[in-house]
Amino acid sequence: MTKPVVSVLMPAFNVEAYIAAAIESILNQTFVNFEFIVLDDGSSDGTAEIIDSYVDTRMKKVFLPKNKGLVSARNALVEMAQGEYIAFLDSDDIAEPKRLELQLQYLQSHCLDLCGTDHWVLHQATGKIKRSKQRHSDADIRAMISVCSPLCNPSVMGRAEVFKKTPYLPGNDGAEDYVMWVNLALDGCKFGNVPQNLITYRVHAHQISQVQNSKVNTIFDERRAMYLNTLGIDRCLIPRRLHWLERLKIGGQFLMELNQKIPGISVAANYQIYSRYQFRGNGIFTPLTRLERLMMAAIASIFG
Repeated sequence: MTKPVVSVLMPAFNVEAYIAAAIESILNQTFVNFEFIVLDDGSSDGTAEIIDSYVDTRMKKVFLPKNKGLVSARNALVEMAQGEYIAFLDSDDIAEPKRLELQLQYLQSHCLDLCGTDHWVLHQATGKIKRSKQRHSDADIRAMISVCSPLCNPSVMGRAEVFKKTPYLPGNDGAEDYVMWVNLALDGCKFGNVPQNLITYRVHAHQISQVQNSKVNTIFDERRAMYLNTLGIDRCLIPRRLHWLERLKIGGQFLMELNQKIPGISVAANYQIYSRYQFRGNGIFTPLTRLERLMMAAIASIFG
């Protein structure tokens, strides 16, 4: 049997309302040299039956009798993957027909270790859909790790050896993707985001990533502090809401040091990062806070 170029991996748990659309979006890709491994993680609804109803030679189905959790499911899928590249899609999301084709081209032409994509964000409850706000260069993504998770996990594709060498770490549910990006960044992996909307990321009430709690926030804060410490940036500079005199000093110092550690950060990325020092809802002062943000971002990009 010819080895597939791409292994598409889909963990699934109690998503009977969405999984058919997710599966069909992969089976209808313009790029066809892939294997598609779907793992049902002990669902108690009709998810397993829907998965089993599909017949395609590229599709492999795994059914677990008990739920092991998302991190365990992702790592099990990575271990089974035979492709040169691995692409993820969550079982409640939808891939555009040319997603694999265009993302593979981008990954190879830019000599990246892994990349995500721009994407649509669909709020299931309201039907509202909006564009994501991704940064696309390696430098910008590394910089954004200081404040957020800059890659949308279900849109990610990368070299298989990257995922096999650095698995998702157990005990980090809800923040497992951010922990991985930190680890890969510190390992020297090269990142990117395709500047095209190649998946629809669905937001709904039962989604694991929607669960915000103190444990997830603690994991994020600890990993971010570790990341900045490894870069040689004092954790006392970590972006948080500050009044304007204090943020000019601390925020300015942080941006300058970050730009020295990571050359090539764009003004747009610096602008987003500095916004984390500002308060929201500034009313009539909003134009001034935006001007402050732009000035600090430009100074950091030019002189950092």
